Amino acid sequence: MADAPIRRDGANLLIEVRLTPRGGSDRIDGTKALSDGRTVVAARVKAVPEDGKANAAVAALIAAAAGLPKSAGAVVSGSTARLKTIRLTGADADAEMRLRTACGLSS
Repeated sequence: MADAPIRRDGANLLIEVRLTPRGGSDRIDGTKALSDGRTVVAARVKAVPEDGKANAAVAALIAAAAGLPKSAGAVVSGSTARLKTIRLTGADADAEMRLRTACGLSS
């Protein structure tokens, strides 16, 4: 079974994301299986990949999908790559459920 794109890290959530910058709109497109077997959340943002704009936009998008303030989201790895890890700080079980639903994942 492929690794889950959303995992718990104490009081935080870590989300593996494949980002498409300049994607026309800010949205989560569900999940995507990578060639190495991992599963990631597919997301796109309008922002350009310059000066951290796309990173800030995807962190805010993931936080909003979980019902958290945009300040709760941060890119913790992959800042210059399409594959990123987003940390949601202080995400409770309800926030995790909202995010899983937004990504089309079962509980």
